[in-house]
Amino acid sequence: MKSKSVYKIPNGKLLKINLDYNPDKNNINNVRITGDFFVHPEEAIELIEDELINIQLDKIKLNKKIQSVIDQNNLELIGLDAEGLTNGILMCLK
Repeated sequence: MKSKSVYKIPNGKLLKINLDYNPDKNNINNVRITGDFFVHPEEAIELIEDELINIQLDKIKLNKKIQSVIDQNNLELIGLDAEGLTNGILMCLK
């Protein structure tokens, strides 16, 4: 199932999510993350997108996975954080 969300992160930037997910398994098939935030290095968004494939659409699991990718790869996010990204992805389910 495909869905989109547009989310203004509190004290942050605009986040746009294109989500393809499996409603039966409640997990991510594919996700595209765009918006007016900044990430360093630039390829970090693709890394996060790749790491989220097959992750369950559960707020705690999703947030924990995003934060671990950020921490393990020393990613710098400006105008975006793990919680904001989690919320933007889960908004696709509404």
